[in-house]
Amino acid sequence: MRAAVYDGFGDESVLRIVADHPEPPVGPDVVLVRAHAAGVNPVDVAIREGYLVGAYPHHFPITPGWDLSGVVEQVGPAVVDFAVGDEVFGYVRRDDVQWGTAADLVPVPQRCLAHKPESLSFAEAGALPLAGLTAYQALAEVLDVGEGDRVLVHRASGGVGFFAVQIAAALGAHVIGTASPKNHGFLRDAGAAEMLDYAAGPISGQLSKPVDAVLDLVGGETLADAPQQVRDGGRIASIIDTAVLDLGGRYVFVRPDQHDLEELGRMADAGQLRVSIAKAFPLEQIADAHRLVAGGHVRGKVVVTLR
Repeated sequence: MRAAVYDGFGDESVLRIVADHPEPPVGPDVVLVRAHAAGVNPVDVAIREGYLVGAYPHHFPITPGWDLSGVVEQVGPAVVDFAVGDEVFGYVRRDDVQWGTAADLVPVPQRCLAHKPESLSFAEAGALPLAGLTAYQALAEVLDVGEGDRVLVHRASGGVGFFAVQIAAALGAHVIGTASPKNHGFLRDAGAAEMLDYAAGPISGQLSKPVDAVLDLVGGETLADAPQQVRDGGRIASIIDTAVLDLGGRYVFVRPDQHDLEELGRMADAGQLRVSIAKAFPLEQIADAHRLVAGGHVRGKVVVTLR
């Protein structure tokens, strides 16, 4: 089978395409998926550069990617929720780093998988899981966002931020997003009620009044300003900077969750959640996809297509 692999840590040049990579093992709880698309995320770049060595066992050669959409090819004997031929999508964060999603065949623990939303293409579905789950778990679980809450989303036009704006709006919140002025229309279309320019000074000074919850996707000085952005008793969460703990907030590390994936799918099919594809690359150009993501300032999501 085809697969993108690398044999050591480094920049995009370590990535290569193998035409005859061995097919992965299919354990009892594993769903073997024939991939159609694989999202590319900043964490894929971090893993390739060796920054997560202390967090997970790594086994070379490594195939990159945690986001996936495709069709079920085979199921292990303990799998009960999926059958051959099902269209699926998932956040394939295994317990080690080796069998990623940028390959023709991907072994997926069934806990990481859900049925693909009918309203989304394979490319759109492949771009949704990691960023969508991050936004959903931060907003619905950690920040407990509900009807009438004023919610501030930093870096709202990025991969996680764009989903966060839509999800917060679907939860009934009044959403305020930070972005450069050129992206304000993009956020308005996503459901943001107010847009602020992150380059125009501290956000706390731009708010008409404090908010109920802040989702930080920037860290650093932006996070340090967060206590001035929330009302007394307001909630702060960050996916990027553990310094949020010193502010009495919560640090969010996304987890695979079948129920949450299904909820994202329900939102998509209900017209509450759409996916913006910044650019799609064929598998053979995965190095270019990594390079684009590593450069930052991508509006929407980057995907690699395999079909």
